[in-house]
Amino acid sequence: MAKEVLIEFQNISKTFGSIVANDKVCMDVMRGEILSVLGENGCGKTTLMNMLAGIYYPDGGRILIHGKEVTIHSPKDAFDQKIGMIHQHFKLIPVFTATENVVLGVKNGSRYNLKNAKKTIGEMCERYGFHIDPDKKIYEMSVSEKQTVEIIKVLYRGADILILDEPTAVLTPQEIEKLFAVLRAMRDDGKSIIIITHKLNEVMEISDRVSVLRKGHHIATIETKDTNVQELTEMMVGKKITLNIDREQVKDPADRLVINDLNCTNADGVKTLDHVSFVARSGEILGIAGIAGSGQKELLEAIAGLQKLDSGEIIFHRPKKDLPVSFFHKTFKQVTDLAAEGKFHYEDGTPVDLTGKSKKEIRSLVNDGKILFNEDEIMNLRDKTPLQIRELGVRLSFVPEDRLGMGLVGNMDIIDNMMLRSYRKGKSILVNRKRPESLADQVVKGLEVVTPDLHTPVRKLSGGNVQKVLVGREISSAPKVLMAAYPVRGLDINSSYLIYNLLSKQKEDGAAVIFVGEDLDVLLGLCDRILVLNAGRVTGIVDARSVTKEEIGFMMTKTGA
Repeated sequence: MAKEVLIEFQNISKTFGSIVANDKVCMDVMRGEILSVLGENGCGKTTLMNMLAGIYYPDGGRILIHGKEVTIHSPKDAFDQKIGMIHQHFKLIPVFTATENVVLGVKNGSRYNLKNAKKTIGEMCERYGFHIDPDKKIYEMSVSEKQTVEIIKVLYRGADILILDEPTAVLTPQEIEKLFAVLRAMRDDGKSIIIITHKLNEVMEISDRVSVLRKGHHIATIETKDTNVQELTEMMVGKKITLNIDREQVKDPADRLVINDLNCTNADGVKTLDHVSFVARSGEILGIAGIAGSGQKELLEAIAGLQKLDSGEIIFHRPKKDLPVSFFHKTFKQVTDLAAEGKFHYEDGTPVDLTGKSKKEIRSLVNDGKILFNEDEIMNLRDKTPLQIRELGVRLSFVPEDRLGMGLVGNMDIIDNMMLRSYRKGKSILVNRKRPESLADQVVKGLEVVTPDLHTPVRKLSGGNVQKVLVGREISSAPKVLMAAYPVRGLDINSSYLIYNLLSKQKEDGAAVIFVGEDLDVLLGLCDRILVLNAGRVTGIVDARSVTKEEIGFMMTKTGA
């Protein structure tokens, strides 16, 4: 028996200035189905769903529900049509309980009755398979519990149509399975579920149909059972692409970064890093897995010199061939003592003998970069600022989670953001923009950054294109250590694989790559080893080629190593 059409989009169009987000989109949603909406960054899928949720209003076209045209000016109008949206960033009050968050804002003409609300929540949990303590405070909850509260919130308001934006982004495999079981139970109860996601394997597992958008146009809606990952990808990007992560075997690994017993406490007195120790090696990709807020951010920021530590060591092994001796981190006596021990050589390979040379002569040799190390230099980077780390000659690059807050300056154009790494190297008070402009052009072309020109402020670019600019700049410095926190978050699948292969190229070039990711399939396919964090503690370091997703998921939730 044919399913009933619940929602119809008829010629929906939406523009933002000169940008066309949706161009006469026609598609539908059935009652009692799970529909996945796919597309590259900027294809218009989120804009389309935001119009259904009342966040945006269409410039043209009609939305029909149950065959009747509706006008949705606000989220309240959407709730009146029994539509609710669960956003990727939850909108909950941390100090309130689950029940208090659920009933907050519900106006039914009477005072709040938490006892009755808890009873209703209990019935919903039993009906759909939720697991939640209605009296638990939000700040005490895991990410999956908070997401459950968000779903219950919209169901409590009578929603029959639920829109979920990247619902599995920060969940463990076990939590994803529980969520999928709940979504299937809601679908079987007649609810319509719309999922915006980038994870094609999950699309194939959970959805009944898939709608693909490309450059603002609706390309097709097809039955999931009648398609595959490769076909969906080609519809998204409009051409054949190869979905392969090139993972080479590790060659000649050497300890590059040795982390010893790091401990860190935040301003609220919460321990964010708890005796963290591991080794990152040259020529390998070390993945870091963990539920959001498990210490990934603090760990990478501590290594980059942005986070103050309570204790521990961050030992960098600088290869002897890389950089010359510097007086910045060596006193005059240390230089002469090391020379006497035979630790240095000149550029032509001959040993350094400083006997009889004056301080001025020795300082001149050092400052001119004439004296090199005979062996790897070992430096403790703890409590060093990013500038000090750079002046030590440590080529360390960091792609932070917060793109515009930490990585780039939103009001500056692409060229000026490229120059942030190099302007101190200028030899006059005037900066040279030629090299940064050349680099910006290479990044834009190589990573297919969509921008009007190189002089466009980065805040005007889409999130995915901002990320490309940031990753391209950091990789351009040929780092010995490259740290990337969620570098493909918000990127479409084509751009994501481009970034994965760029990281693999850095590994082949001998860099120690530390990759924090949220997609376990990618971590297993890209990385050589995976370090798992939970509540600031290392709960395991495993071989990515032999471990399973379920084993990693277990380590993400256990409390000790």
